[in-house]
Amino acid sequence: MNIRHNISEVLARIDKAAKKAGRDPEAVKLIVVTKEASEGEIREAISSGQLELGENRVNEALLKQKTIKNARWHMIGHLQTRKAKDAVRIFTLIHSVDSIKLAEKIDAESTKRDKKQDLLIEVNTSGEKNKFGIAPAELEDFIKETARLKSIKIKGLMTMAPFSGNAEDSRVFFRKLRELADKNNLKELSMGMTQDFEVAVAEGATMVRIGSAIFKE
Repeated sequence: MNIRHNISEVLARIDKAAKKAGRDPEAVKLIVVTKEASEGEIREAISSGQLELGENRVNEALLKQKTIKNARWHMIGHLQTRKAKDAVRIFTLIHSVDSIKLAEKIDAESTKRDKKQDLLIEVNTSGEKNKFGIAPAELEDFIKETARLKSIKIKGLMTMAPFSGNAEDSRVFFRKLRELADKNNLKELSMGMTQDFEVAVAEGATMVRIGSAIFKE
């Protein structure tokens, strides 16, 4: 496995997709998803200049953070309310806030730590029943209701498109998220994974979450 080569390849594809869409490639941040990577593999990614690491589970991030200090960790998986305390302690950005109850718990834990926690609201743009995230129609009320919480900062939105063998199938869901962000004056868009990140970049992603394209044989 040549992780350095894989990262270079992914960055080149981001660059090409951004330029094709008339965007600055520097406006797109690569989040390296480490859920199936070993410590050595993660260190190789870091040595390649990648300091933004994404993890799906709080417990996994806690274990990895014990030995990997020089990185900024992103919570990209579903976050249970009972894990909010640890999440606030270790994550730079939480991508997956999907309920007022969770936002309130994050705010309370952030207040205790005198921290302003950055977060993204997860939106279920596809309407799939097996996916987390709030409905698009609920977003404005969600933002209004969380405005009273002083220790969190909503930076933008996150979504996951339905899995498909055709990346173009994801476009409509990414476009919907961008339109919601524009309407609510939110800047950050976390969308796009290995199978569809170029389409996400074309539709305005500011963060793409890539794992298997980097940690592959």
